[in-house]
Amino acid sequence: MEREETLETLRRVALGEISAEEALERLSAAPFEQTLAGVNIDTHRGLRTGLGEVVFGQGKSNAQLQASLQGLGRDGRPVLATRVDLAQAEFLATVLPQGAYWPEARLFCLNTARPFRIDWHELPDRGEVMVASAGASDLPVALEAVGTARFLGLDVGLISDVGVAGLHRLLPHLRQLNAARLLIVVAGMEGALPSVLGGLCGRPIIAVPTSIGYGASFGGLAALLAMLNSCAPGVAVVNIDNGFGAAVMAQRLLAQTCRPASS
Repeated sequence: MEREETLETLRRVALGEISAEEALERLSAAPFEQTLAGVNIDTHRGLRTGLGEVVFGQGKSNAQLQASLQGLGRDGRPVLATRVDLAQAEFLATVLPQGAYWPEARLFCLNTARPFRIDWHELPDRGEVMVASAGASDLPVALEAVGTARFLGLDVGLISDVGVAGLHRLLPHLRQLNAARLLIVVAGMEGALPSVLGGLCGRPIIAVPTSIGYGASFGGLAALLAMLNSCAPGVAVVNIDNGFGAAVMAQRLLAQTCRPASS
């Protein structure tokens, strides 16, 4: 149940177009729906938070994935699943052929009019939100952020492989980065790129550490700690490999800046 859908139902009751009983029936799924596959679908998360429940695919059985996506996607509502591997995607293609899978980003989407899956080479290098990937190995996490941002309706661009090992590769993109309203910066190894951009760009930065690196990177912990200890102001950090969380935070921050102040 989305906020706009609820408002429309209440408006129709106020106008006498539908009865209170009909409205109650439409709202009767609140606040969750239990399925036979053992998942509880949060039908009112969109009403509470502005963003409906997103399915975390990792560790779920095929039956749980199917039940979650079909339940949340009922009545044509857009729904997104993250961390969907190839085997899961092959199953979903048979039961939900209308869906779209982006293998590089491990994202599966239903019921979205906007083209969801796109070759990352064809992504624009400018946007209201810019995603910068330090290394090509960090690209899957960066694409999770890009795909989620596109699902949320954000104007998003991508630049890839511009990490500190070859800092001269970053400099030609500074104009686009400074033109954005917000940056999502994805880096593994020592996680230095957010600090560099924090000193070069006057934009809020959401830093995403990745699990890419040799042994002493401790699966992304070194990058996480480096980003948390950044000497550049204006850098906030999400969890390791959490491109999805970075995109959602970007959407909420930008929505807040556009919202009129309450009286």
